[in-house]
Amino acid sequence: MSDPRKKFSQIYDRYIDKIYKFVFFKVNSQETAEDLTSEAFSRTWVVFKEKQGEIRNVRAFLYKTANNLVIDHYRQKGRANIVSVNNPFTPSIIDPTQDLEKRVLLNSDMDKVRQALLHLKEDYQNVIIWHYLDDLPISEISGLLNRSKQTTRVLLHRALRALRTAINNNYDSKNSI
Repeated sequence: MSDPRKKFSQIYDRYIDKIYKFVFFKVNSQETAEDLTSEAFSRTWVVFKEKQGEIRNVRAFLYKTANNLVIDHYRQKGRANIVSVNNPFTPSIIDPTQDLEKRVLLNSDMDKVRQALLHLKEDYQNVIIWHYLDDLPISEISGLLNRSKQTTRVLLHRALRALRTAINNNYDSKNSI
């Protein structure tokens, strides 16, 4: 497949939901997540069409681009948390066949996790999102982080412990874990 547009279209279809979820859990706003995800793919496309053979791992490149955009977003906004007025959950996160009570409980639990995640260190946020939301194996996460598999496992363990602590302490916004 020599047409870069077709190839990038397949990349887009494969990773759009994962990149969106990654960004959404970091910015907590549907509109902002959509904008940043779109920008991440736009920037990746520019590099992809110019240097197609030089991008060894497109997934890692997309995550890095998205993460840099999130960092830039918070620098510009002074780390203000934006809460969407629309339902912040995408259909892929909530199963519409669940009854209303279960959906309300799931929304509440996911909101607690999302809020607690915002108070963790960036590496902790990334490893939790990649492993549990994007279903990436430790080997791929270690590649994204440029760390060994063992170091990545330790990082994930520490991240989960920090997340559990943040949730139990109602993610004290004064202290980032």
